[in-house]
Amino acid sequence: MQVYLVVLTFIAFLLLLVMAAIRPKHSKLNMFELERRVDQGDDNAKIALARERQIGDVVSLQRVLIAVLQVLVVLLSELTFGLYIGIPIAFLVALLYGAIARVWFIKKLAEWLYERCEKYILEFIKGAPVLVKFLRSAPMSSGSHVLHIDSRQELQHLVAESAGVLTPEEKKLIVNSLSFNDELVSKVMTPRHQIDFVKKTEFLGPLTLDDLHKLGHSRLPVVSRDIDHIVGVLHLDGLLALDIKRSTTAEKAMEPKVFYIRENQTLQHALMAFLSTRHYLFIVINSDRETVGLLTLEDVIEALLGHKIVDEYESHDSLRAVASRSLRKHNHSEKHADV
Repeated sequence: MQVYLVVLTFIAFLLLLVMAAIRPKHSKLNMFELERRVDQGDDNAKIALARERQIGDVVSLQRVLIAVLQVLVVLLSELTFGLYIGIPIAFLVALLYGAIARVWFIKKLAEWLYERCEKYILEFIKGAPVLVKFLRSAPMSSGSHVLHIDSRQELQHLVAESAGVLTPEEKKLIVNSLSFNDELVSKVMTPRHQIDFVKKTEFLGPLTLDDLHKLGHSRLPVVSRDIDHIVGVLHLDGLLALDIKRSTTAEKAMEPKVFYIRENQTLQHALMAFLSTRHYLFIVINSDRETVGLLTLEDVIEALLGHKIVDEYESHDSLRAVASRSLRKHNHSEKHADV
């Protein structure tokens, strides 16, 4: 009789471990996506949706069985080992069964058993709705379930981790769009030390025009004394029809209207300013109104799209792109070293 009780206690304890180790798996698709696919006539999604709606009841039944098995182990421990030994054993079981259930081979056994029994469990739930409703302790998955996003960063992470749904270009566009409002002008502008400019007194003869076109820009700032005194913008495309026999100065050929933007303004503000002014080049200034960089409409659009929009064969005004490709040839003697 004693041996029989020991074996029975061990079996009850093993069942408790297996029951505690069961982890019903949710569908990889959320409820919205499952419902969308069901509406499109996907039979597999219909089965998955029905299963997903019953997962809560499966968990409720699991909790009931765990509670019953715990009580059974306690009673069998007292009957088998007596009151003074059985109670400490039952206490240890209650404390440790959850940790023991996480051992890998018990988890594997529980997973194997559940996969073979799930169909029958779901049929039982469907066939005994009153009993299941009475025992229900876990919330049911509602068809109107919505995936809650608690921060913009979380949404960016979900987009970046979405595999097979979005192309890399689409991911980049969405992620950049979400952070666009927070990006500052100073991040994408052409910095001060890379700015190419022309002095207002410069004569625009054939050689000068050739040198300016070789810079690769379609427009350049015109300065009076230095880069902190910009007095206009020279549009190189508009100089193509210039009479090369009669040289004129940059001051006469330039557009005198100059637009300034603070370096701590957002790219969204810059984009709205570009659209409202219908200009494509802004001078970036600091709080002391010193020139710290240049910003083009293209710089802002590239930040929004997340990639270059310039074709290598096109004429463009990406000052950053040109400056990074054709760095100034200053202080480059034949024998030089940077220390």
